[in-house]
Amino acid sequence: MSDVVSLEEIRALADRLGVDITQTDLDSIHLPPGEDLGIPSDDDDVMEEDSLEFDNGFGNILVVDNLPVVPKEKFEKLEGVVRKIYSQLGVIKEGGLWMPVDKETQKTVGYCFIEYNTLQEADLSREKTHGYKLDRSHIFAVNAFEDVEKFLKVPDEWAPPEIKPYVQVENLQQWLTDEKARDQYVVRAGNDTEVLWNDARQMKPELVYKRACWTESFVQWSPMGTYLATVHRQGAAIWGGATTFNRLMRYAHPQVKLIDFSPGERYLVTYSSHEPSNPRDTHVSLSFAVFVYPVVAISNTDFFQRVVLNIFDVRTGKVMRDFKGSADEFAVGGTGGVTGVSWPVFRWSGGKEDKYFARIGKNVISVYETDTFSLVDKKSIKVENVIDFSWSPTDPILSLFVPECGNQPARVSLVQIPNKEELRQKNLFSVSDCKMYWQSNGDYLAVKVDRYTKTKKSTYSGFELFRIKERDIPIEVLELDNKNDKIIAFAWEPKGHRFAVIHGDNPRPDVSFYSMRSGTNTGRVSKLTTLKGKQANALYWSPGGRFIILAGMKGFNGQLEFFDVDELDTMASAEHFMATDVEWDPTGRYVATAVTSVHEMENGFNIWSFNGKLLYRILKDHFFQFLWRPRPPSFLSKEKEEEIAKNLKKYSKKYEAEDQDVSLQLSEQDREKRKKLKDEWEAWISEWKRLHEEEKMEREKLRDGEASDEEEEYEAKEVEVEEIINVTEEVIPFEENQQ
Repeated sequence: MSDVVSLEEIRALADRLGVDITQTDLDSIHLPPGEDLGIPSDDDDVMEEDSLEFDNGFGNILVVDNLPVVPKEKFEKLEGVVRKIYSQLGVIKEGGLWMPVDKETQKTVGYCFIEYNTLQEADLSREKTHGYKLDRSHIFAVNAFEDVEKFLKVPDEWAPPEIKPYVQVENLQQWLTDEKARDQYVVRAGNDTEVLWNDARQMKPELVYKRACWTESFVQWSPMGTYLATVHRQGAAIWGGATTFNRLMRYAHPQVKLIDFSPGERYLVTYSSHEPSNPRDTHVSLSFAVFVYPVVAISNTDFFQRVVLNIFDVRTGKVMRDFKGSADEFAVGGTGGVTGVSWPVFRWSGGKEDKYFARIGKNVISVYETDTFSLVDKKSIKVENVIDFSWSPTDPILSLFVPECGNQPARVSLVQIPNKEELRQKNLFSVSDCKMYWQSNGDYLAVKVDRYTKTKKSTYSGFELFRIKERDIPIEVLELDNKNDKIIAFAWEPKGHRFAVIHGDNPRPDVSFYSMRSGTNTGRVSKLTTLKGKQANALYWSPGGRFIILAGMKGFNGQLEFFDVDELDTMASAEHFMATDVEWDPTGRYVATAVTSVHEMENGFNIWSFNGKLLYRILKDHFFQFLWRPRPPSFLSKEKEEEIAKNLKKYSKKYEAEDQDVSLQLSEQDREKRKKLKDEWEAWISEWKRLHEEEKMEREKLRDGEASDEEEEYEAKEVEVEEIINVTEEVIPFEENQQ
C-alpha cells in the first residue's frame, strides 16, 4: 500500500512538473485493481459486505493452437489473418498478439497468444473460435492461458471428486404460502429500502425486511417475484427469500446503469456507458448482459460514449453473451441521436422459455436464440426502413412497423419465428405515426394509426385490429365516432376481450369502452359505452380484468375514478393530490397510488381496495420507489379456476368468518384505544383540579383576600392612571427685532 499524500504535496509536485491540476479530470484517473493509495472509501461498510470480486489473473489471455507453421517471410500475412479474425470479437491490447518463432528454424511454432482488454471479450472469443476451421489441416484449439497451467498440473492418477455435504437453503417461493394470502411490496425512501406485507385487514403494513444503503440507484423485482435486484457501482446483485433476503448471486459489470430480466427469470441484461479509455473502443461493437426492464429512453449524451451490454445466466452468474460499441450502433433503426436508444435494447419473446430475444438495427431485426446466443439461421431479418417491432406476449411472433418511403406505403407485418415466415401484412396509407398494442394473451393486436388529412395540415386516428388466433388473421378497422378526436390513452383488458380509449381535445376528454365480441357474433368489434367529460389521461386495468381506474395524472392532480366495466358503473371517485404513480397488486385486490420525490411535498403512498376505499396512508420523506412483488402464473388449470369462480360462495365462507373475526378484533382495539384516550383525559382533568386547589391561597392573596373564583361575583372598574414619563426644559433666546 502506498503512503498517503496530502493535496498540498500533490499541488507542489504538479507545479514542479508544469502541470495545471485545475484542468485535470480526476474522475478519469483509474487506480490499479485493489489499490486505494491509503485513502479509505466513503462506503467501506457497503463495500466490505457487497463488493464484487474481480479476477485479476490472466483470464483475458488466450492460447490459440493448431496455427500453420510458416517461414519468416509469411509471418506478417499469418499475423494479419489471425488479428482480423480475433479483433472482430473484442479489442486486442496494443502488443497483445504474440506469435512465438523457433530460433533454429526461424518458423512459427503453431500457436500464438492473444490478450484482450477484458475477461468477457476473451471468454466470448474462445467460445466463438474454438474449433474454427481455417483450412482442412488447421482447426483452431483455443484455451484460456490459465487453463493451460491447470492442464499441466493434472495428476497422472485419477482421484474421486470430493462430495460436498448438502446445505439446506430457503425456499424462494415461501412467501407465496402466507396464511393470510397477503402480497408484499418494496419501497425506497431516503437511504432505506423496506420490504413489507400489505396487511389490508389490519389497515397497515407489516415490516418484513429493512436495510440501509441496499442499492445505489434503484431496486427491481424479477418478473415472477423470485428475486429482488439491486444496482451498485461494481455491478448488480439479486436477493431472495420470504423474510431473510440473502444475497444469491452477483454480476460484475462496473458502472452499470440499467438492468432487465427475461420473462422466465433465466437471464439478466445489464447496460453501462462511459467515456472510452482507448479511442479505438468507440469503434467496437456494443456489449450486453441479459436482464428485463420497462422501456426507458437513454440520453443522447451517451451516443459519444462506449456502451457495454452483458447477458448473464441468473443462476450461475456466467456471461452468456456480450455486446460492445458506441451508443449510436444501438439506436432505434440505427439512426443514432435522431430517435435515440430505447431500453430495453433487447426485447424477449413471450412465455417462460426465454427462447428468443431481438433488437432493431438499421434496416434489420436481429433475432437471437438462447441455445447458442447467436442469430437465428446465422443472419438477421432484412426489413428496409423498419423503425419499430414488438413480440407477442405468448407466442414467437413479431409485429413490425415500416413507415412510408417514396411510393411505398407504410405497413405492419406479422412474422413467425424461427422460420421467419410472414403470417400477415397490412398496407397503410398517408401514415403520420403508428403504435402497436398486444393483448396479454396474444389473442389480439391493436395498431393505432395516425393519418394525414388530404390537406396534410392535420391528422386523425383510427385502429387496425388483428385477430391473431383466428384463421387467416382477419383485420378489422375501427374509427371513433368523431375521427378527429385526439387519442390520449389506450389499454387492453388483461386476459380479456375489451379495451378502453381516452379521446378528445377538450380539457375533460371522453372515455370509450369496446369489446372484440358483439353479442352472439364473436368476430366483430362493438362499442359498450362512452363516458363523457372525464378528468382522466391514463388507464389502469386490474390484472384480473373487469375493474379499471380512470386516472387524472399531472395536470389533473391525481383524480381517480374506480369503474366496473361489467356493470358499466362508477364504484367510487377519489383523489390523491399530485399522485405520480398508480399500480395494482398482482391479484387485483388492492391498488397503490404514490407521490414520489418528483414533488417536494406530500411524499408517500396510499393503499386502496379495488372498489375505491382508502385503507391506509403512509407518508415518507424523499420517497423514490413503490413496487408490488409480482406473482408467478397460477398452476391451476382454466377449468379449475372457472370451477372456483362458480362455487365462490362455498369457498368464501371461511374467509368471511376470518374477516369477521378481524373486524371484531379491530373493533375491540378501537374500544381500547378510545378508553385509553378517555382515561388519559380524566387523569389530566384530575391533575388540573389538584393544582387549582393548591394555588387557591395564592389567588386569594392576589385578590386582596377575596375568596371566590367566580368572575361574575366581581365588578370590573376602569381606573385611569397618569404617569409622567419625562420632563425637559429648554431656553428660547429672545431678540429685539422680533418685537
